[in-house]
Amino acid sequence: MGLSVGDIAPEFTLPGTGGREYSLSEFRGKPVVLVFYPGDDTPVCTKQLSSYSHDLSQFESVGAQVLAVSAQGIESHEKFSGKLGLGFPLLADMDKKVAQAYGALGPMAFPGDRCSSSMRRAPSGTSTVPSPVSPTALRRSWSPRCDPRAPDGPPSD
Repeated sequence: MGLSVGDIAPEFTLPGTGGREYSLSEFRGKPVVLVFYPGDDTPVCTKQLSSYSHDLSQFESVGAQVLAVSAQGIESHEKFSGKLGLGFPLLADMDKKVAQAYGALGPMAFPGDRCSSSMRRAPSGTSTVPSPVSPTALRRSWSPRCDPRAPDGPPSD
C-alpha cells in the first residue's frame, strides 16, 4: 500500500547515524526527502546517495531535510556514511515497519529495492515527486495545499 499526494505522512522515530534518533515530527512544516534504499554499499544506491550528498546544499537552499532509510543497523550505516562522507542521516528501519507504512517495500521485501525517493511535508501532509528527487523538482512539487496549517513552502527560483 503506497501513499498518494495529499495523504498524511506516517509518523516515525528511528535510530540514525550521529548517535541519535530522528522523528518525522521534528521537521514539521518543512519538506523532507525520504530516500528508501535496499542496502549500504549497494552499487546503484551508493551512487544515488552520493548524488544527494553532492547536491545537499541545493536541498538545504529550499529548506529540505534529506533522510535515508534502510533495514541495516546503525553500525553498518555509520561505516557506510563515513566511507562516502554523506552529509545527511541514515536511519535504521530494521523491522521494515516504516518502509511498509510508506509503501516502499519492493517485490522482494527489501526497502526501496528500486531506490525510491519521495518528498514528504512533515508530518501532516505530503507531496510526492518522482525518483530521483532534485531540488528543482522539490521546488515545483511543494504545495501549501498539502497542509493548510503549515507555513508557505520553500522559495522559488
